[in-house]
Amino acid sequence: MRSANRRGEVPTTVCAQTAPTAAMRHLLRIRNMTKTFPDGADTVTVFAGAALEMTAASQVGVYGKRRSGKSTLLRIASGIEPPDEGTVLFQGEDLTHLTGTGRARLLRSRLAYIAVADWRPNPGESILQHVAVALGGAGRTVSDAEGRALRELEVVGVSVAQAHSLATRLSMMDRMRVMFARALAREPSLLVIDDPVVTASASERDELYTLLRTLTRMRGIGLLVASDDLPALQGFDVFMSISAREICSSERSAKIVPFPSAPSLGPAVIGS
Repeated sequence: MRSANRRGEVPTTVCAQTAPTAAMRHLLRIRNMTKTFPDGADTVTVFAGAALEMTAASQVGVYGKRRSGKSTLLRIASGIEPPDEGTVLFQGEDLTHLTGTGRARLLRSRLAYIAVADWRPNPGESILQHVAVALGGAGRTVSDAEGRALRELEVVGVSVAQAHSLATRLSMMDRMRVMFARALAREPSLLVIDDPVVTASASERDELYTLLRTLTRMRGIGLLVASDDLPALQGFDVFMSISAREICSSERSAKIVPFPSAPSLGPAVIGS
């Protein structure tokens, strides 16, 4: 995948490689994608003719420095933001043709998008209520939604007692756990997460990333994560980079770094 920054700067490349298998089914395919933004009288080109492919249930980690375009890439991959040109196929459906209603329906079901900056619980809302409200409709009663929410919260390390705490009082790490539970409850085919961890603790970071990879792997959910923290992306099936100075460049093919497998997940503890 090729992209360029401001005029005169070195073009950047996004590259990915997996072992080809005829039985693999494409989950996400981005083709000939171009994205630009106005910058006064000039134009900033973020991606030019970019391409990305992701198979069902695969786990892809995208590395990029701040302002490299990784958030734009994930928003386009999720159908939230349209490209200027190109196609974005999710399970064979071109997301660039979706109506606003169709996009909202997709993001409540088959495709889940998480960004910590989007954390906006209602005043006075408990953790349980915040997760359960995402399960409204589809013939579920309030009791059914809350029961499902409690089960998913427990899976990510939030106890029944903690689930009744105010959602507005959570730390950044605990917000991510709750947003993850909310996404899992919808049973998506693809989970897209933009910069999931904001912490100075490597152990907390590794615990959360292991949780993300373990639970999506167990449920056969595709996982696409972008981060500017390179060590956090160890253990993903495919490593990608949006930088001419990291792993890939526009002048040579991708080099895949063999990261070691992550250790098994221990019990998670949510902060008080």
